[in-house]
Amino acid sequence: MKLIFAGTPEFAASALAALIQAGHEIPLVLTQPDRPAGRGMQLQPSPVKQLALQHGIEVFQPLSLKKDPTAQERIASIQADAMIVAAYGLILPQTVLDMPRLGCLNIHASLLPRWRGAAPIQRSIEAGDAETGVCIMQMEAGLDTGPVLARDATPIGAEDTAASLHDRLAAMGARLLVDTLPRLPLTPEPQPEAGITYAAKIEKSEAALHWTRPALELDRQIRAFNPFPAALAHFQGNPVKIWAAHPVPGQGQPGTVLAVDKHGITVACGEGALCLTQLQKAGGKRLEAAQFLAGNSIKPNESFESQA
Repeated sequence: MKLIFAGTPEFAASALAALIQAGHEIPLVLTQPDRPAGRGMQLQPSPVKQLALQHGIEVFQPLSLKKDPTAQERIASIQADAMIVAAYGLILPQTVLDMPRLGCLNIHASLLPRWRGAAPIQRSIEAGDAETGVCIMQMEAGLDTGPVLARDATPIGAEDTAASLHDRLAAMGARLLVDTLPRLPLTPEPQPEAGITYAAKIEKSEAALHWTRPALELDRQIRAFNPFPAALAHFQGNPVKIWAAHPVPGQGQPGTVLAVDKHGITVACGEGALCLTQLQKAGGKRLEAAQFLAGNSIKPNESFESQA
């Protein structure tokens, strides 16, 4: 099948790799323009661009598909059977959606209509969902509103982070896409009106831990924000990133350190307590609790500051 692929991050690169391995013809890949990254803020190609160039595929990086007639002409010239879109980052106007013979298909990392939008993986963990999954969707002009061609589900485990769930869903989405393409055209299933939720983009301002909240909610926040933006606490005025924790029995003034041992730092919450097991101070490395405590004094009855 002749395909155009549009995507940018690692999640999309997993799908592109699967399509290449399956032997599909991919004459053109669209991805976001190179962005500054790293300590030197040097321009870096996206994971999708890197993979495409490794396989000798032409890469096209327009700033817009809506306002650039040259971009639309390039897409139309391919005469593709379908366009596969995965975390691309640009809006596809209706003219582009109509160009491929079988339309544009999107890999979305949720069980639609739950968690339409930018951050479905993080929001599903944060909300305490029991499961999530991936959908192959026929794209429309609306935000993730199109009918679903195929779906697959996976449980969200008690230790799943956004990073671990991302990797599992990326592999699942790639497999589902490769399995779905040979069966096209399929009868799409319209999304129901009931159960629609939106996954807003993750903001750094959400990182702060509020100790007055229940430990179960803070545990989900920590896992949802690993690796970005990483949950943030403050101890004696200094920022500390919390990378891993788990709820434990305990009670006390929220933010108060109840116990400290090699297994972790137990902090009282609004309901229950949270055992912090992986921490990182500003400018330091991400450390297990025992290693962190070797260089940082934290004692029972001291407190993590409440965040405004």
